[in-house]
Amino acid sequence: MKQTYLDNASTTQLRDEVIQVMTDVLKNTFGNPSSTYSTGRSAKAIIETSRKQIAKYLNASSQEIVFTSSATEANNWILHNAVQHLKVERIITSKIEHHAVLNTVVELEKQFETEVVFVDLLPNGNINLNHLEELLKDERPTLVSLMYVNNETGTILDIHKVGELCKEYKSYFHSDTVQAMGKIRMDLEQLPIDFLIGTAHKFHGPKGIGFVFARKGILLKPLFFGGSQEKGIRAGTESTHQIVGLAKALELSYDNLETEKEHILSLRNYLIVQLNQNFKGYKINGDLNGIYNILNVQLPFLESITATILFSLDMKGIAVSRGSACQSGSLVPSHVLEEILPKEEINKPSLRISLSHFNTYEDIDRLIEALKGL
Repeated sequence: MKQTYLDNASTTQLRDEVIQVMTDVLKNTFGNPSSTYSTGRSAKAIIETSRKQIAKYLNASSQEIVFTSSATEANNWILHNAVQHLKVERIITSKIEHHAVLNTVVELEKQFETEVVFVDLLPNGNINLNHLEELLKDERPTLVSLMYVNNETGTILDIHKVGELCKEYKSYFHSDTVQAMGKIRMDLEQLPIDFLIGTAHKFHGPKGIGFVFARKGILLKPLFFGGSQEKGIRAGTESTHQIVGLAKALELSYDNLETEKEHILSLRNYLIVQLNQNFKGYKINGDLNGIYNILNVQLPFLESITATILFSLDMKGIAVSRGSACQSGSLVPSHVLEEILPKEEINKPSLRISLSHFNTYEDIDRLIEALKGL
């Protein structure tokens, strides 16, 4: 059976070039990067070259890039650091963040009595910036944590405006940029942000490797303790092959961004045309002007089909999701859709369809035919 993969917001297929550079390192540069002999020094050189490469594409200093095992670890680290070491008393976030942020702030509230405040949302899932400014006006020691691109609806945050507000009211700004990295260009010399997060497997790199950007001069203490890797702030032997895979994937994503964006956007537009022609009464959840590779669609089907729709599509070789992969298999409604949809629509069948440059018009046709058969 031909497989049609339309869940690229969950994870992505590795590029051949990424596999090649990773395989080369696995075969030929297996030394411990902390060792002083040549094999170790070679591994260390690869890591530092990769760090510089990542920094170049973000217009940051290589000293501001720290490798982690994942975006989840990175988010945990920044949030804990803010409370424990930056003396933040309040975290302002939203109820549509990834659970790597939401569950962490709940724990911080329990452990350190940190005040957690949720900014209001607009009906399309955008942040209410007027409410955010009102919250910031008292100038308490605050960290604002808001994602750049929502992983379920694709809604894009006005990250520049949020950064300017945080700067004006002397608050720290952290953004989970997982869904934006490799798809939107970021100039960290111009962007007023203190911390951002990336992970390779969202832009055709390997799983198990992520990174933190931490603005130079802001205190960042270790989340856990061990060796002196990553300048002593992130212990654990570096995974050289995953780091080089991350750097290569980011390089290819940004070098090919315009061409691949054009292709993906054409697929998204074609998908919308097909939905208009075949499913009268369907609805796009969130902002139609969101990120170009994600479309969250509410289908005009009976609610009874909600529990089986993913299984039915999987049996036809089609991979999509109802939301975050961290919630896969759960029949609990998406926490994101719960916040932005009317109550009567929450249990209706919605699908997150997320595209990549590997997808084709045939993939869209197969999805539409499968949905018509439900």
